[in-house]
Amino acid sequence: MSEIKYDQKNGWDKFNDRDTVFEFCEGYKKFLNDAKTERESVINAVKLAKSKGFRPLLEFDKLSAGDKIYSVNKEKEIILAVIGSERMESGVNIVGSHIDAPRLDLKQNPLYEDSEMAYFKTHYYGGIKKYQWTAMPLAVHGVVIKESGEKVEVRIGDEGDDITFVITDLLPHLASAQMKKTASEVIEGEDLNLLIGSMPCDDKDEKEKVKSNILKLLNDKYGICEEDFLSAELEIVPANNAKDIGFDRSLIGSYAHDDRVCAYPNLMAILDTEKCSRTAVCILTDKEEVGSMGNTGAKSNFMKLVLMEIMDKKENNASQLALLRCLDNSMCLSADVNAAFDPNYASVYEKRNAGKVNYGITVSKYTGARGKSGSNDASAEFMAKIRSLFNRNGVLWHTAELGKVDIGGGGTIAQYVANLGVDTIDCGVSVLSMHAPYEVVSKLDVYMTYRAFSVFFKEQ
Repeated sequence: MSEIKYDQKNGWDKFNDRDTVFEFCEGYKKFLNDAKTERESVINAVKLAKSKGFRPLLEFDKLSAGDKIYSVNKEKEIILAVIGSERMESGVNIVGSHIDAPRLDLKQNPLYEDSEMAYFKTHYYGGIKKYQWTAMPLAVHGVVIKESGEKVEVRIGDEGDDITFVITDLLPHLASAQMKKTASEVIEGEDLNLLIGSMPCDDKDEKEKVKSNILKLLNDKYGICEEDFLSAELEIVPANNAKDIGFDRSLIGSYAHDDRVCAYPNLMAILDTEKCSRTAVCILTDKEEVGSMGNTGAKSNFMKLVLMEIMDKKENNASQLALLRCLDNSMCLSADVNAAFDPNYASVYEKRNAGKVNYGITVSKYTGARGKSGSNDASAEFMAKIRSLFNRNGVLWHTAELGKVDIGGGGTIAQYVANLGVDTIDCGVSVLSMHAPYEVVSKLDVYMTYRAFSVFFKEQ
């Protein structure tokens, strides 16, 4: 009876190589700490890629099997590939992850003074619970582009005794009216104002002395003036770093597991790929949290551009027809997270079809909302192919939906890749406290996700 019954088990019952799992996750934690924005993720990806012999695509006049290339799109998206021996028209194997995460962005005119305190105005990015971003240490990461074109990189709040910032909350003694509001109204978007200072400047004639003092400090350190904020991309992210959770150290707590918990295994899998029959393609894309729009999101032409560049340099064939044939014969793992079953909130999950911690990579045949709206629903044939691939190679995996049918809902880049004709399925790590400033994942699931992507890159 056991051979015909589908019996799921905790992954640690099947794979007990703790040292390998934990060692892999040390690299992941470092990546989380070093790459808190999409720009920083690309910078770190390039650094790691170069150490593994990858070179910019544009440096190649001709490509051959085994060549390792990367191409960066406007500093916020990167594609890496290992060139296969088969012709591109036979298809490529794609794993696509996103490197943006829910956060707060500074508004274009952010700096102001009120009641002799200085603040930054913010605009939240992606789906957040606004109340979670108050009364916790926050950091500022990003770039300021001066009118001259000079780039100033900013990273404040993470290192040692570095300064941090905060969005204040109301004390319980005065919060009776606030506590009667719904959770979405407890903190309004316009109240997510970052406290950045309170000391006045020495100029007795200055009306906004605290603001002026902040501007002087910024000018002294970065050489920027207030108008430079108009051409800046500054993100407010949690100041805490990735840490082990639990007495057994089996979990990792961090900001931005969604989706760097898939992006890092994706990156490591392509960097560890030496030879493949079909060209292996790793995509780390931007803007997924706001619909994959823009010229650095999955809806852009960047992937098609890179594929055509490869086809031109490998086979001297960059026609639209060849590209369409390539895409039609390609396979993609849309590498994004799912929601892990949380017994504290069991009522919103359908337990038989929920993601689980420590059960390996989570495969989702479809995502979407309610009636599968906005979903790529993978075919049974492709689902079977992935199932067989993982089982043959000892990859621990299980399937899941994102919550109960009439409650859950979510989307990934899968639908946009599938629209190009590519066989696509969602898979990734199941996360506790998804989209919170501090999310939780299983180390075993992170490692199995890397294993899954590694065998997929080598699949014919």
